Amino acid sequence: MDRDLQSIQEARDIIHKSKGAQKILAEKSQEEIDALIEVIARAGEDHAIELAELAVQETGFGNRKDKITKNVLASRVLYDFIKDMKTIGIVHKDEKNGLVEIAVPYGVVAGLVPSTNPTSTVIYKTMICIKSGNSVVFSPHPSAQKCIGRTVEIMREAVASQGLPKDLVNVLPICTMEATDTLLKHEETSLILATGGSAMVKAAYSSGTPALGVGPGNVPVFIEHTADIKDAVKKIIVGKTFDNGLICASEQSVVVEKCIEEEVREEFKRNHCYFCTPEEKKKMEAIIDNKTGGLNNKIVGKYAVELAKMAGIEVPEDTVIIIADETEVGPGHPFSREKLSPLLGFYVEENWEEACDKCIELLNYGGLGHSLGIHSKNKDVILEFALKKPVSRMLVNTPTTLGGVGATTGLAPSFTLGCGAVGGSATSDNVTPLNLFTKRRLAYGINEIYELSPEREQVTTTNWDTERMVEKILKVVMEEIAGN
Repeated sequence: MDRDLQSIQEARDIIHKSKGAQKILAEKSQEEIDALIEVIARAGEDHAIELAELAVQETGFGNRKDKITKNVLASRVLYDFIKDMKTIGIVHKDEKNGLVEIAVPYGVVAGLVPSTNPTSTVIYKTMICIKSGNSVVFSPHPSAQKCIGRTVEIMREAVASQGLPKDLVNVLPICTMEATDTLLKHEETSLILATGGSAMVKAAYSSGTPALGVGPGNVPVFIEHTADIKDAVKKIIVGKTFDNGLICASEQSVVVEKCIEEEVREEFKRNHCYFCTPEEKKKMEAIIDNKTGGLNNKIVGKYAVELAKMAGIEVPEDTVIIIADETEVGPGHPFSREKLSPLLGFYVEENWEEACDKCIELLNYGGLGHSLGIHSKNKDVILEFALKKPVSRMLVNTPTTLGGVGATTGLAPSFTLGCGAVGGSATSDNVTPLNLFTKRRLAYGINEIYELSPEREQVTTTNWDTERMVEKILKVVMEEIAGN
């Protein structure tokens, strides 16, 4: 059989099996599903090291240590956050207003998985889908098919250990565009959970199936003059170097006030960050963009020293981030874009108002609705930024990478970060199980219609004014006779 046709048929078969498994899950109680989620979380954490190593080996992106952390975040940390959520059956009662809300799972969820965070995304999406009563079918990125397949296998074994059908978690065995298209558009696919590049998210939203998708994150971070400079620089470095810059919430550009420029520069240099000369900047720019103006996939998730060698420049062997001075934003200025690697643009503005404008300009260039970082002790400035910025997450005095995914903030642990309507997303949330079910509302009558208007007559039998009604009827009859 033709490979494309075979992939389509296999996709159809898997979706149908997934639907059958989900119907069985839908009969389970909250307690039974919570017990299953705990087992899945434990399996994800137990295999965190193995899966991290597989992901690095197969994709060449990121590093082992941080991918282990991401796998733990997607399993144990996520479990601790969602374990007490009500997601099955009655989830809310309002006795005063006579309302009862009942969770209704979507059914089969299509999970699109990026190559940048392959194993952690599978663990995370499995957890939130099953917690909310759904099954999930993954469409793997072709360059991460093996590590995604192994993660799915571990999830399936965890499900089976609790006496439930393995097909609650499944993966397309043949990676073709036709198979993914079938998954997205199949009548038994109820929701798409899309994490990845712009093309993938666009395909999800244009499929005709309800979708939750996230866009790119060109995240600026502003250092205001009241900030603890050493702490700010340290946290930016921690965020930018985490898994070599692969998370979409990682810092892409630093914006500083003129009065603290030199202090910030020196602090970066003391922490093994390298500032390019104008000539070196041109060489670095040549490897950031590909021939069509998109991001060069060869730089994604690489170490700073590797990037320097690719560009043909010399940097110290202990360099962790390469920084370039920039003033402009947009096409033709590669350091102003999302780079998914330890590369930073460096902007200097006269005051916080101009810095605010620069951050908005950067967000408009591929980061609308995503995230923004600020380091400051001035609560008024922080609030002003929060009121004006077109973002869904504003992260204060923390690495944006780790704050955005809920590792260092009170945000929900998540690898699907909604960008809101301004960013072309259906939600601005860090997506959790609460985003993966609809609500059936049971509503008791609490008012009589005559109570809503003083002109509407009460006509209940218990309050019927017989004499008054007879008078009205006689009056109408006499008026009709007179009219004739």
